[in-house]
Amino acid sequence: MAMITNDWLTVVNQEFKQPYYKRLYDFVRHEYETQVIYPPSEDIFNALHLTPLSEVKVLIVGQDPYHEPGQAHGLCFSVKPGVEIPPSLKNIYQELHDDVGCRIPNNGYLEKWAKQGVLLLNAVLTVRAHQAASHQGRGWEQFTDAIIRAVDKQDCPIVIMLWGRYAQAKLPMFTNPKHLVLRAPHPSPLSAYRGFFGCRHFSKCNEFLQSQGVAPIDWQIED
Repeated sequence: MAMITNDWLTVVNQEFKQPYYKRLYDFVRHEYETQVIYPPSEDIFNALHLTPLSEVKVLIVGQDPYHEPGQAHGLCFSVKPGVEIPPSLKNIYQELHDDVGCRIPNNGYLEKWAKQGVLLLNAVLTVRAHQAASHQGRGWEQFTDAIIRAVDKQDCPIVIMLWGRYAQAKLPMFTNPKHLVLRAPHPSPLSAYRGFFGCRHFSKCNEFLQSQGVAPIDWQIED
């Protein structure tokens, strides 16, 4: 696990000292030693590395990492360049096209969003190869809930995007009236047509940020 050196350190250090995190750390270390685990261990905290707490403008909550080779790299919904774009991300790109006119790119690499202040946070940060949700209930949720609470406490306007029932279960954690919480069905092919398409979250996000004097997100991912 690559060390966290930015302003998230204050938040995560408190978690690192908790008994649950010692159990989680031992479990994850053993899994990497004995199984094929995604993402690569040095990428586990990429969402925090790329988006410092003080720079968060948007929070998108995912569930757990992609579990096929070469996909997961620590940002929810994102895959490395050269990897086939997953179905949910294809639907996100379609909504971006319909909502704000973004051209659909040839890759699923969302690092550009992260560097602009979009915290792409999975609730669970590791997974066994080919076994979705295999690391749920081991302690990651407690860790990422602490991240979410830290975002909610920020004294600046932030847009929270909760897609699907799993993410929307986090809704009670958001109590700061300065933030805008947007909810929609998950962008997966199973549910996108139930209201993700047409939710206009990306334009609503930028309209809100600009109304608060905050620079909008450039959602266009380049080829």
